[in-house]
Parts: sequence; C-alpha cells; structure tokens
Amino acid sequence: MPAVTGLFLVIASLAVVAPLVLYALVRSEHDQRNEMDRETAERLARRDTDDDSRVR
Repeated sequence: MPAVTGLFLVIASLAVVAPLVLYALVRSEHDQRNEMDRETAERLARRDTDDDSRVR
C-alpha cells in the first residue's frame, strides 16, 4: 500500500508542477518579444521572402 501512495503523490505533484512550469516558460518568452510599429514589421516580413521565387 505505501508504494501505491507514493506513486499517487508523484503523479499528483507532477500534475500540479507541470502546468506551472509551462506557464513560466510561456511567460518568459512573452517578456522577451520585440515590439515594433507596423511599418517595421512589414519591412522585416518582406525581407524574409525572395522576390525571384515568386510566380508572376
């Protein structure tokens, strides 16, 4: 019976800790984002595409 209780405690603690770790990872990624105006964002997005590969 103690083995079952120990296994339950391990699974229950993982069920509580895993979402908190995931939240912390997503939050840290959110804090590192670069904010820019629309013109800068469009210019950077266009720089990622190759005009020669487009079909006209």
